Amino acid sequence: MENPVTRIEIDHRREGARVGAARHPEKAARPDNPIARKPAWIRVKAPTHPVYHETRALMRGNRLVTVCEEAACPNVGECWSQRHATMMIMGDTCTRACAFCNVATGQPQPLDADEPRRVADAVAKLGLRHVVITSVDRDDLDDGGAAHFAATVRAVREGAPGTTIEILTPDFLRKEGAAEIVAADPPDVFNHNLETVPRLYPAIRPGARYYQSLRLLDRMKTLAPGIFTKSGLMVGLGESRAEVMQVMDDLRIAGVDFLTIGQYLQPTVKHAAVAEFVTPAMFEEYASLARARGFLMVSASPLTRSSYHADQDFAALRAARAAAA
Repeated sequence: MENPVTRIEIDHRREGARVGAARHPEKAARPDNPIARKPAWIRVKAPTHPVYHETRALMRGNRLVTVCEEAACPNVGECWSQRHATMMIMGDTCTRACAFCNVATGQPQPLDADEPRRVADAVAKLGLRHVVITSVDRDDLDDGGAAHFAATVRAVREGAPGTTIEILTPDFLRKEGAAEIVAADPPDVFNHNLETVPRLYPAIRPGARYYQSLRLLDRMKTLAPGIFTKSGLMVGLGESRAEVMQVMDDLRIAGVDFLTIGQYLQPTVKHAAVAEFVTPAMFEEYASLARARGFLMVSASPLTRSSYHADQDFAALRAARAAAA
């Protein structure tokens, strides 16, 4: 019988070659970066649990997009089998062209005013204790989508009042007042990922600015002191240990409570190549270094992603704050 892990590896390579140019026309002329075979510690099995298919059907029935699928998350089988899905609002097409991201790039469709209600309905049907809501970048909108985030938070508060809410937003670059709009209807957790070290921004995250992302995290903590703030890094893109430590220090200066660190995985041959598969031992070292800097919560492992085990992590985050009070 064919090993499901091996099959995923083969299918991933084929899919990367087939859809890279279609989803990412801006990358079509780039030379191919062969997709390296993953080490044993980072491979996952194909999803087979019946609840996975139920979750998938619910997302389709509510006409919702998930970052789990669009970003080709390796944890989708595990999370969906536990009814945990990360909603991606404001469409499936991003105005940015980051070298690491598998979300399609292009001109997005107009916002769907009914989407917040459908998100709330799905959250209620899934029975989520904690939900993560993210989005594509919408540089075409005057507020970058801040008001749509706020409307979605309000809808979930009304439709699933027992659910805690985490939002993972874009950087709202050059969108004056966007942070204030989000803070007026604050989530329980405000998440914005720095993604990588500042030196690599021009190659990996060219449409973003490192210090804008830091300022946004700092601003949200100022506007809504009671919320938790969170940010994440990918490693394996060529960053140094010293650079990762500097990002940790920058995040602590901005008052960030929760840091996630995970391995970058190359979605297609047109995306940035993996420079290194960081070992589990190095992730443990990064976690220790981050805890020593005073983060309330740290999640660092090869398969860590922003919303991976987010419900359990939120409970631990609240407990950590209470213990530190």
